Amino acid sequence: MNIVGNGFIARNLGPATARFAGVTVLAAGVSKSRSVSPDEFAREKELVRRVVTRCQQEGRLLVFLSTASYAMYGSTSEPATEDATIVPAAHYGRHKRELELMVSTSLRDWLVLRLSHVVGGDQPPWHLLPNLVGQLRTGVVRVHAGAYRDLIDVSDVRASLVGLLDAGVNREIVNVASGTPYPIESIVDQIERRLRTKVARQVVHDARGPTLVSIAKLRRRLPGLAAELGGERYLNRVIERYAPRYALDGVDEDRTDSGREDSEVRHDNQLGK
Repeated sequence: MNIVGNGFIARNLGPATARFAGVTVLAAGVSKSRSVSPDEFAREKELVRRVVTRCQQEGRLLVFLSTASYAMYGSTSEPATEDATIVPAAHYGRHKRELELMVSTSLRDWLVLRLSHVVGGDQPPWHLLPNLVGQLRTGVVRVHAGAYRDLIDVSDVRASLVGLLDAGVNREIVNVASGTPYPIESIVDQIERRLRTKVARQVVHDARGPTLVSIAKLRRRLPGLAAELGGERYLNRVIERYAPRYALDGVDEDRTDSGREDSEVRHDNQLGK
């Protein structure tokens, strides 16, 4: 497998995907989902164009990593499905949707994975979990009341990719998420419990409602894996696995507020060899 990018998700995909010789995964893009920089969006668009051209020339299947966040689906009262007509809620979502269309209309073989908020053990400090742990270490955490995040373990992203490729899924968009929008307050509660601490909370009342992401298609394709996703036990598992790793790190001075849109993916914008 050819992985374009060398950041958090790209590093975590590599070990289990080497056997897919005819597949390219594009795991690189705009640094932060709140970005409005025309230059950043233009660079990613050019990167996708170059990768698409190479896949056309070499007859490769391209897996494009997109977003299942608020930026794509907005606040929803019903689970958002991949095949419904959508109007992205933010510029980042509109940008990703445009790139999805570039991929799907240019290639014979493609797969789009819309990822929710991916969690793992080696994320940059501005991502949600290390950011929250860093704030807790200072003794106070700023929480945007009413904010929600659908967390997905990066190991489950990897397993989903492998499973979908093994199943021969092609020319489809698939949500890869837990299916549960967790309140930020509950995420902070779980981190405090795991780290055996209690800190003051600065509450800001300006957040949006939840984004419900449908994983019905993922359940149909990978019923064994999807059965383990979502719910309180899943949140507990993710926090148990990763929060202690960040408790040992220093606090990043340029942290973001918990509950605001944080980075989806941050990778080098380079074309893989």
